[in-house]
Amino acid sequence: MTTVQERVAQAADSLKVFPLPSAVLFPHSAIPLHIFEPRYRDLIRDALEGDKVMALAQLEPGWESRYGARPLMQPLMCAGLIVWHDELPDGRYNILLQGVCRARLLSELPPDRLYREARVELLPDPTYHGPEEEQLRQAVFELVGRVPPSFSEGLVPAVARANGGALADVVAAAIIPEPERRQALLAELDVRQRLQEVTDEVGELIARLQPLRPAGPLN
Repeated sequence: MTTVQERVAQAADSLKVFPLPSAVLFPHSAIPLHIFEPRYRDLIRDALEGDKVMALAQLEPGWESRYGARPLMQPLMCAGLIVWHDELPDGRYNILLQGVCRARLLSELPPDRLYREARVELLPDPTYHGPEEEQLRQAVFELVGRVPPSFSEGLVPAVARANGGALADVVAAAIIPEPERRQALLAELDVRQRLQEVTDEVGELIARLQPLRPAGPLN
């Protein structure tokens, strides 16, 4: 049986790409998307009829005036797999895209379709074990004590399971909303550095939060 990683690898020479300035996908995380533009409806339809593989990419600064055309894409993107979809009666889609692997843009394919395709180099994380993992876990556990359970209930088991670069990615996906910062961490290929930076992000978030008040009287 073909694994998810093998399916993504087989798509690397003609990877379907959805440039979306408002969203950055990380490996080991999922993101819901609403697809309404005709060209990207075509992308989703073709992906669902094939391997279900596609990538989410950011655009280079200055894209706003050329969004309807083909503005330059940033070179680091995330390839993923459509793990759930709902086709609406008017042809729009709701999908859930699961991140699989970082990918570096090598070249964009000729515009034979309405949507964009690219040849990419996949960039799986090397195996890494170091003290930065435990430092990040401890920071997350401290954060969990300051946020509502609804925020942390999925994060704690994910942090307990993940190691190395995957650990940094699942935490970044959960706590960092800004696309620019998410893209910078997506583009950080040094696993040790990424772990350190995400730990710093958790620390900054903790500093902005007040501890949750215990229930009942304090005296």
